[in-house]
This record gives sequence, C-alpha cells and structure tokens, in this order.
Amino acid sequence: MNLVLASTSAYRRMLLERLQLPFSTDRPETDETPLPGEYPATTAERLAAEKARAVAVRWPDALIIGSDQVACLGDEIFGKPGTEERAIAQLQRMRGQTVTFHTALAVLNTRSGRLQVEGVPTQVRFRPLSDDEIRRYVAKERPLDCAGSAKSEGLGITLLDAMPGDDPTALIGLPLIALARMLRAEGLELP
Repeated sequence: MNLVLASTSAYRRMLLERLQLPFSTDRPETDETPLPGEYPATTAERLAAEKARAVAVRWPDALIIGSDQVACLGDEIFGKPGTEERAIAQLQRMRGQTVTFHTALAVLNTRSGRLQVEGVPTQVRFRPLSDDEIRRYVAKERPLDCAGSAKSEGLGITLLDAMPGDDPTALIGLPLIALARMLRAEGLELP
C-alpha cells in the first residue's frame, strides 16, 4: 500500500522522513474554520480526519495521514498568523501564559475504510517575554506559517519555560509516537 501524507507542510514532511518509509504528499483542500461551539481539540481531530478523507479520493489503495493543530489559551484560538504584526500580537498575548497546542492525527486505510484518530495535546509555558524579544524573534525566524507563532524546533525554543507532553514531535505538527502506533496497527513494520 502507498503511504500518503495529506499535507504540503515542510515540517510534517521532515518529521515523517524520520520513519524512513517511502511516502508521497498530497494537498488536502479543506475548510479549516472551527464549527460554532466546537472545542479546539475536537476541531483539530475533525480537521485531521477531513484532510485524510479529502486526499483519499485520489489514492484508492493507501494509508493516508492527516494532521492538524489548534493552539488555544482558554477560549482564545491562535492560528497561523500570516503577518509579522499578527505573530507579534499572538506572542504578546501568550507571554507568561501556558498555551495548549492540540495536535491531532488521523490515519485512513482506503482499502478497508478504517479510520484511526488521536489527539496529542502539549502544554507550552511561555516565558514572560519583552516586546523587544518578541520583535527580534519574529524578525529572525519569521514564524508566520505555524499555529501560535513559535517554532519550538528552531529559535522559538528560547521563548519557552517548559513544554511537557507525551510526544515531543506533536508540537512540531506530526506526533510520531502515535503515528508509529497507528501504522503498526495497519500492518507496517517499524522499525
């Protein structure tokens, strides 16, 4: 069976390469708008499954991997900022706070129709950052394409006090511990 990552994210692709399995990538066309009253964890899980399903129509004999991430502080959701100004505003709001990054993973077997979905939350405690630290970070790393405006795999690690969680790769966008478990459940041999 083919293995397909339903994402064009360079971060997710680099993570999946760690498993040393051949795979393809395909862009899912999905509306990422949260549903009214939907909890962030539920949004992430729904979108991971929708991304896998969106790609599945083009891959009839494959294991499709979908993933999504939603960052939140209480009821406030932080998406991909897109601009430096929004990235700065997000980090100013998150400084000194603990933000939950809900990363969801879906594996869809298009041969059997079996869908596995799992959420992997990570609590991220941001340092009390100064405006100058935030501006310097955004100018250097330009974290405009990641939820919450901080790349823990890069310079963003300097913004944090702690990030306890079950899977260190979840915060980057593809929880490999959960993924390996799901792929083994589908018969893939890892390692």
